[in-house]
Amino acid sequence: MEPGEVSPQQIRQVLLFFVFLGGSLVCSETWHYSVAEETEIGSFIGNVVKDIGLGVEDLAARGATVIFDDYKPYLLLDQQTGNLLLNEQLDREALCDFTEPCILHFQVLFENPLQFFRAELWVKDINDHTPTFLDKHILLKISESTAPGTSFQMDSAQDLDIGKNGVQNYTLSPNPHFHLKLQDSDEGRKYPELLLDQSLDREKEPELKLTLTALDGGSPPRSGTALVRVLVLDINDNAPEFERPLYEVLVPENSPLNSLVVKVSATDIDAGINGELSYSFSHVSRDIRKTFEIHPISGEVRLKALLDFELIQSYTINIQAIDGGSLSGKSSMLVHVVDVNDNPPEIVITSLTSPIPENSSPEMVVAVFSLRDQDSGDNGRMVCSIQEDLPFLLKPTFKNFYTLVTESPLDRESKAKYNITITVTDMGTPRLKTQHNITVLVSDVNDNAPAFTQASYTLRVRENNSPALHIGTVSATDTDAGANAQVTYSLLPPADPHVPLASLVSINADNGHLFALRSLDYEALRAFEFRVGAADRGSPPLSSQALVRVLVEDDNDNAPFVLYPLQNTSAPCTELLPRAAEPGYLVTKVVAVDGDAGQNAWLSYQLLKATEPGLFGVWAHNGEVRTARPLSERDAARHRLLVLVKDNGEPPLSASVTLHVLLVDGFSQPHLPPPEAEAEAAAAAPADPLTVYLVVALASVSSLFLFSVLVFVAVRLCGRGGAARAGRCSVPEGPFPGHLVDVSGTGTLSHSYQYQVRLTEGTGTSELKFLKPVIPKFPPQGTEREESHTFLNGFDLN
Repeated sequence: MEPGEVSPQQIRQVLLFFVFLGGSLVCSETWHYSVAEETEIGSFIGNVVKDIGLGVEDLAARGATVIFDDYKPYLLLDQQTGNLLLNEQLDREALCDFTEPCILHFQVLFENPLQFFRAELWVKDINDHTPTFLDKHILLKISESTAPGTSFQMDSAQDLDIGKNGVQNYTLSPNPHFHLKLQDSDEGRKYPELLLDQSLDREKEPELKLTLTALDGGSPPRSGTALVRVLVLDINDNAPEFERPLYEVLVPENSPLNSLVVKVSATDIDAGINGELSYSFSHVSRDIRKTFEIHPISGEVRLKALLDFELIQSYTINIQAIDGGSLSGKSSMLVHVVDVNDNPPEIVITSLTSPIPENSSPEMVVAVFSLRDQDSGDNGRMVCSIQEDLPFLLKPTFKNFYTLVTESPLDRESKAKYNITITVTDMGTPRLKTQHNITVLVSDVNDNAPAFTQASYTLRVRENNSPALHIGTVSATDTDAGANAQVTYSLLPPADPHVPLASLVSINADNGHLFALRSLDYEALRAFEFRVGAADRGSPPLSSQALVRVLVEDDNDNAPFVLYPLQNTSAPCTELLPRAAEPGYLVTKVVAVDGDAGQNAWLSYQLLKATEPGLFGVWAHNGEVRTARPLSERDAARHRLLVLVKDNGEPPLSASVTLHVLLVDGFSQPHLPPPEAEAEAAAAAPADPLTVYLVVALASVSSLFLFSVLVFVAVRLCGRGGAARAGRCSVPEGPFPGHLVDVSGTGTLSHSYQYQVRLTEGTGTSELKFLKPVIPKFPPQGTEREESHTFLNGFDLN
C-alpha cells in the first residue's frame, strides 16, 4: 500500500461502524491502490477481501463487480482469491495527459445485498517518452546592435512524461556568443532562453548554428535536440507592443471549425522590415497547436479543431509578435470554453435478471443500472423514469445508480413479457433525452388447471360401428406455458363398477380423441356415460374433469318378425271365411314386431299377391286382412295371400307371410286341405302295405270288389287330410271352449260353432266331428254394412 492508505484494521472498524448505524449501502472510506504505467497484464494490485474485511466466499455469493467511472475494465476481480489484477496495460499519458496525480476512480459493487465500496487507482509515471522540440530547426534573427545580456526566448521541448521524468534541463553547444539560461513558466515548466554574451558582428560572422539539447530527469535520462540558426541582422531598436497584455474570450464548445476566436494586434514604431510584424504562439503545448491557429499577418486566432468542455474547460495561450528585426512583444490569451448541452445522458445496465417467476415477491431487484451525463450544471442534471402502467418501480441507490424492482405481483397468463423503456432526460436547454429498452420475461408457474371447453359432452354413434371408430373429441386448454400447459387425457374409473368401460371406449392421451373399441348394439345398450380427466405436467400437476354421455343411435339392422301367423310350422295355417261375409269382414290379422326403434320400427303392411285380386285388402298400419267385396259363387274355395311387412328404415327391411283362406258355406262344411298340403302329407306319411296288398288281391280275385276298395281308399285319404289339417293349425289337444261368439261387430267368426277334435299321434289320421251350429242364422245389420264400406276405403288392394 502507498503511504496515506488506511490499514485493514481501520477498514474493519469503519465497516463495523456502518453496521451499527443500520447497514448503509455505501462505505464512506476510499481505498487507494497504485500501479506503474505499462505494467504487465495480470499483475497483482491489491486484495479486496483483506481491505474490506469480508470472506472470499462472499465475492461470488454477493456478485462482486468492479466498475470504473468511465466503465472501462482496467482491473479484474478474482472471485476465488479477492485479488485485484491488472486487466490491461495502462498508459498514464493517454489517461491523464499532464494531470498529476493520475487517479482512476472505481467502485466495488456487491449486488445481494446491494453495497458499494469506493476506491482509487493511482497510475504512476515512468520515463517512457523522449523530449521533443516541435520545431527541429529554430531560426533567430538578431541585430548586430543587440547589447550583451539580451535574452532570446526559445520554444521549450515537449515531454509527455511528468514530474522528474519530464524536461529538467537544457544545454547549448559551446560558442563564444551565447549561453543558456533556464526560466520557469506559470505552469511550472522550464523553458530556455539564449543570453547574448558579446555583441555580434555581422561583417565577421553573419550566421551562427547552435545545437540546443533538452534533458529529462529519468534514469537513465532521455534527450532531444534542435538546430538553432542565428541570422545577424541590421539594427532594430524597437520591439513590438500589444494593445492588451491579456485577451480573455468566451467560446461555446459547439463552435464550428475555423470560427474566429479573437483578433490580436501589436504595433512597432520602427520602419521598413523592422516594423513588419509576424504573430505566432509562444511556449504552447501540442494540444493548443492542434486546437487553435493564428494568422501570422492579421493576428486572427481561429479554431482548428472542435472544442469539448468535458475534456478541457479553458486554454491559456502565449502570443508573440516578432518584427523584422527579431524583436518580439508578448501577450496572453485566456480562452474559456462555454458548456452547451451537447451530450445526451448515458445508461449503462450493470445487471439484468430475466426471466423472473410470476410468483416473485414485491421489491425483487430486476435490474441495476447507472446514469452519466458529461455536461455540467443543469446540462448534467438528470431525471430518470419508466412507463406508468407497469408493475415495476425505480429506486435510486448510490450516486447515479438505480435499481428496477417489482412493485406488485405478476401474472404470466395476463402478460408474459414486459418491454420497459428507461427514459433519462437532462435539465439543459434544449433538453436531451436517452431511452433504453429492456425486455423482462415472466416465467410460468403451474397455477392454472386445465379447463374443458364444455362441462359435459354428448356424443352420438350409430350402432354396428366398426371397432376403433373415432366417435368424438374432448378438449381442454391450460393457460400456463411449457410443461405446465401440456395436457394429458385419461378415462376416470366409472361410478358403476359393473359398466365395462375399458371394453367400450378408449381415449388418446395426447389429443383427447375418443374411440369405440367394439361394435355397439342399440338393442343391447342404448346409452352410457363416463368421466374423462385432463391433467397438466406441472409440479404438482393440476387436473379437471368432464362428463361424456354416449348415445347409441339405432340402425335399421332388424327385419320385421311375424308373430302371427307362425311361419316355422310344417304346414301353413288356413283361415276359414264364410261365403256370406260382408265387405270389411275381418279374416285375420298379421301381427309383426321390429327390434329397432323409432322410424326403423314403424311397420306397414302390403298385400303383394292374391289368388283373387280385389277380393281381399290389408290395412296398411295394423295388418288386418279384410274382405274388400261380397263373395260370390264364382269365387274359388281356396285363396293364397302373400302379405309384405316392411319397416320405415333406410334402407327398409321387410318380411313376408303367406296366408291360406278357405271359403266355406258355413262352419259345418268340412275343412278341405289345399292340394299342395295333401301332396306334402302324402309324401310325409309312409305307404300302407296292407292297403297295397288288399288292392292287388282284390284286383286279382275279382273286379267285383274293385269299387269297394276304391271307396275304402277314398275314406282313408279323407281321414289323412283331416289329420294333416289338424296339425297345420296347431290346434291344441282337447275340446275348444264351449262357444265362440263374435263381439267385435266387425264380422270376425260370424258363426259360432262348437267343435270336438281328437288327434291320435302316430297314426297319421284324425277324427273330426261336426256339431250343429249354436246360432244358425245372422240377420243383416245396416250399421255393419256402413262400417264395411268405410273399411274398404282404407284397404291396400291388389
